[in-house]
Amino acid sequence: MGIADSWQQEQVSLAYVAALATRGGYTLGKWEVDKDGVDLSIKRSDGLTFELQMKCTYSPELVRRGTAYSYDLDMPTYDKLRAATRTSVGFLGLVVVPRDIEEWMIHDEHELSMRCSGYWAKIQDLPACENSSTKAIHLPVSQRIDLSGFEEMFSHAWHRLMFGAQAGVAA
Repeated sequence: MGIADSWQQEQVSLAYVAALATRGGYTLGKWEVDKDGVDLSIKRSDGLTFELQMKCTYSPELVRRGTAYSYDLDMPTYDKLRAATRTSVGFLGLVVVPRDIEEWMIHDEHELSMRCSGYWAKIQDLPACENSSTKAIHLPVSQRIDLSGFEEMFSHAWHRLMFGAQAGVAA
């Protein structure tokens, strides 16, 4: 059984989003350095954009009676993703993979299949947190990173564009 290094987890999470963005016809921008708390920007043909900070785990913690995954996000990244001054809506993405890296993908003569699933949470406009090094983010299992999930994230981007920085805070 092979256990993945953190860089391999990062790469599979980026590949997961890249495959979906390609399938959906979206433009994908990958940031070389994520000093702004962003790994990827996803752009639709009408110009709407949202941004993702991607994480990956093989040992997810289920919370809320099995309806959400919990991820402890470091405070600097949390604050960057929630900042009211962002021009693109900030999301956290979490890709869940099997523990054994050999099980992440199935590749045979005719097919390459990824054995992982992704979930998202909107961080934009969430409140500040004091006296903590991390913030537990709950990513509902119903908020999958898939093509319909992308459209939900674009919807948040649209509402923010139309109604301002605090639009959809409860969303």
